[in-house]
This record gives sequence, C-alpha cells and structure tokens, in this order.
Amino acid sequence: MGPSGNVRIDVERAILQSADEAAAAIRALLSERKIFALNLISSPGSGKTTLIEALLARFDGKGGVAVVEGDIETEIDAERIRKHGVQVRQINTHSACHIQPSRLLSVLREMDLSETRLLLVENVGNLVCPAEVPLGEDARVVLLSVTEGDEKPLKYPLVFKTSDLLVITKTDLLPYVTFDVDRVHRAARAANPSVEIFEVSATTGAGMSDLLDRIEALRAAKK
Repeated sequence: MGPSGNVRIDVERAILQSADEAAAAIRALLSERKIFALNLISSPGSGKTTLIEALLARFDGKGGVAVVEGDIETEIDAERIRKHGVQVRQINTHSACHIQPSRLLSVLREMDLSETRLLLVENVGNLVCPAEVPLGEDARVVLLSVTEGDEKPLKYPLVFKTSDLLVITKTDLLPYVTFDVDRVHRAARAANPSVEIFEVSATTGAGMSDLLDRIEALRAAKK
C-alpha cells in the first residue's frame, strides 16, 4: 500500500480513537453524576420523539430529565420537546449521519446537569452510522416501525446486535401493512440473543407501560 493509503488508515485510526476517548469521557461524566443515559436510534419517523415525550410524562416529578436532539438540520424536534418544560439542546450535524461523541460531550459540559437523573439522546435518523459510534450511553434503544418492513434486522444487523432494547412501534397499523412481527423477533434475536423486545403503539397506548416500566427499572438499578 502506498503512502496515501497509509495516511488514510492513520487518519481513520485517529478519528476512531478520538471518538472512543470522547465516549469514555461522557461515560465518566454521567457515572460521576449518577445520570442514566439512553441513546435512541431508528430510521426517520419511527417514533423516537414520541417515545421521549412518553418518558417525559412518566418521569415527571421523579427526577430531572434532560434531552439532546440530533438532526441534520432544524430544531423541530427540540421545539416539540421544549414544550414539556425540560432542559433540551439541539445538535445539528449538517452533513454527518450521526451525533459525534465529541459534539455531545461539548453540549453536556455546557448544560446544567446538577439535577439531572435521566438523559435522553435522540440520534440522527439512520440505522447505519449511529450503530457504529457509541455515545457513552447506559443503554441503546433501537426503534422499528411496522411501516418500515420486517426485513430491517436482516439488512442492518449491527444496530440490532448492539442495542439493549428493540421497540416495535405503530403496532396499531399492523392490520393495514404487511409486517411479520415474528420474523422481526427471530432476526433480532439471531443478531442479539439478549435484546429485549417491546411492541408498542403510542396512539392506543398498547405496550407503553411495560416499556416505560423496564426503562424505569434500568434507571433505578443505576441509581
């Protein structure tokens, strides 16, 4: 391999090392403050913001919640979350398809986390890039809506392999779409035998209590 190839490898190695160091710094910061952090990953429109709103309602009065919203552009989701009266920060990545750990670390250092016990990070809508970059979170949640297709765990196995929870969303639409829930369970568990799977509908509320109870139990365990 020529010099240009060596330079590329060195640059890529430096980038990965920098990301790992930032993620470790985030993990240390959160651990020191006893903050439980969720990294929410999905395709655009699967329901990450809706899940965050449900969590905000559940944890109201039970400890401070802070939210970081990641998007290519705009503050649409941050404005939506801000209406709930919680501390929220926006990260616009512009061309990047995931939140960089260094960006998240900078934002967290600027926030007042003295009363925060739960940090919710909504990553950029993408099933590929965010799966490759840990953010120092305590748990990773991947969302898959029934309108996306049941082949996603087969096409994008890494995000399912590295997630602690799989949330199948918009189940109220199952009568109107072709989506094999059992196929998703089998493929997700083939990638990650320990992944916990929840089937929910934010519209009807079905399954939401079980999911929120589990997240609350995970948070309590760290506390």
